[in-house]
Amino acid sequence: MSLDELLGRAQQLVDDGATPALQLAVARDGELVAFETFGAATDDSRFCVFSTTKPVVASVVWQLLGEGLLDPDQRVADLIPEFATHGKDVVTLDQVLLHTAGFPGATLDPRTGADPAVRREAFARWELEWEPGTRFEYHAESAHWVLADLIERVTGLDFRDAVEQRVTSPLGLPRVLGIASEEQGDVVAGVAVGAAPTPEHDELLAIANDPQVRATGVPGGGGIMTAATLARFYQALLHNPDGLWDTEVLRDATTRVRNDFDDPMMEVPVHRTRGLVLAGDDGLHQFRQAMFGAACSPGAYGHAGAFSQVAWADPATGTSFVCVKNGYGEDMVADAMHVMPLADLAAALP
Repeated sequence: MSLDELLGRAQQLVDDGATPALQLAVARDGELVAFETFGAATDDSRFCVFSTTKPVVASVVWQLLGEGLLDPDQRVADLIPEFATHGKDVVTLDQVLLHTAGFPGATLDPRTGADPAVRREAFARWELEWEPGTRFEYHAESAHWVLADLIERVTGLDFRDAVEQRVTSPLGLPRVLGIASEEQGDVVAGVAVGAAPTPEHDELLAIANDPQVRATGVPGGGGIMTAATLARFYQALLHNPDGLWDTEVLRDATTRVRNDFDDPMMEVPVHRTRGLVLAGDDGLHQFRQAMFGAACSPGAYGHAGAFSQVAWADPATGTSFVCVKNGYGEDMVADAMHVMPLADLAAALP
């Protein structure tokens, strides 16, 4: 496999109408190997990366674990009293990180969630859907609103500022969460591709395109960045420059599966760590929520985003790969089939 093949396949996706714009980045040894943009965008364009945002936010929690400011076994309600309603007083931080907390369907208006008072009023209303710790169900947005509030409680910083001050700025990366409306001129709008959008589709389009939502910075799916920024973040996870994270906490987050309940959608063990998805050695890595390439090693880790946004790193090769796009197909399985060949080619790069 060659880099030219990867770039050619990316261009073909745009030419075939699968997406109006696509951007990808490959990095190794702390440096970008490739960063290319195809279609109606430029290398300066930023994209909504949806749930690939989750590990960036979780990485602040990892820092706080290393500093002793948070503990995996502590109850969320001990720090967020408003959360101790409807049986949620038993929910632990670990369960939130692992998507076993029992409130996957809880909602919060993405336009106002950055307001702590609004957020905590919502927490008080949320109800458990099943007993915490007994199963996995993807908490698409709800879990990371809780993480954002915990970050604010223990740091005294707005969660968006905490991500910037604690993670992206020390890594030489730009702000990625909570982009002011006047600074959104280079953000590529999401476009529905194919069949008529569903209500879920429309909600995700709002996260990508609504200036107020972009400014809010949905912690579970509203990151705004280039593929290069995210690929560099994953290089930081591989190399931990200047000891940004406690070594043992980072090792745990990138190597130790703590949730292996079955995914009710894909019907495979989820292989989740505290914030990431681990490939594993059972041959099922391409069915997990990280869009791993076929040749990724068992130690590869990452997290996918809606409409087949791809982000992972493979310690065996030192490669990190990110692919983001603004074409949002109604059929997410078909959408993934368009993008998976790119992940396969990236994983097989010499």
